[in-house]
Amino acid sequence: MAATRTQVYLTQSQRDRIEALRASDGRSLAEVIRAALDEYLATHGAAVEEARRVELRRVLDETFGIAPDFEVPSREEWDRFDSNWNRVERS
Repeated sequence: MAATRTQVYLTQSQRDRIEALRASDGRSLAEVIRAALDEYLATHGAAVEEARRVELRRVLDETFGIAPDFEVPSREEWDRFDSNWNRVERS
């Protein structure tokens, strides 16, 4: 694996926690940091957001019209909530 040397400043707490992790499983400091960065990159960023949008669109497309006989209650029958999502009793 080709790698690029990168200098990163860690807090003492971060360094201590990484040292504890690496000591428990025998990995190097660099391996622990690369694994953490890989996990972060796999769950953040534009590509991940786009994949989530694509999946949402797929689910919506697959389920559209799935319950054509569903009757939506009238607005008068809806439960009412205030801005803090507390139920407001009807008068």
